Amino acid sequence: MANTYTQIYIQCVFAVSGRQSLISQSFKEDLFKYIGGTMRNAGQKLVAINGMPDHVHILIGLRPNIALSDFVKDIKVASSRLINDKKWVRGHFSWQEGFGAFSYSHSHLSKVARYIENQERHHARRSFRDEYLSMLNSFQIEHDNRYLFKWIES
Repeated sequence: MANTYTQIYIQCVFAVSGRQSLISQSFKEDLFKYIGGTMRNAGQKLVAINGMPDHVHILIGLRPNIALSDFVKDIKVASSRLINDKKWVRGHFSWQEGFGAFSYSHSHLSKVARYIENQERHHARRSFRDEYLSMLNSFQIEHDNRYLFKWIES
């Protein structure tokens, strides 16, 4: 896209199907490297990635050559395939349907990246449910708790 200039930063959050704690320390680093490679191959920029055993946060420098929903779907499909091919978990691994996406300005990147890098410390004090609800509320994203908490707690 000649003469197209953008600065789009999105934090995406998505969970393991059933909110199971399946992302083990033993393969977490390899999984995140693979997701980063998937992003680079799609022409997108990985700013930060981390997560907990049941969910992942990714801060993306998004170029406008792909729809965000298609991009997240591609990441989830590719990473699920990797986990299943490597047999890193018993049974079949999959991500839950849907994701959260939150936009940030360039001036907020270092703060958001630090937040993502320090997931373990944040979740020692706060559940994923509380974290996610806080993000939705602070971004004033309308949501229906009947469906939101079904997604988070299932």
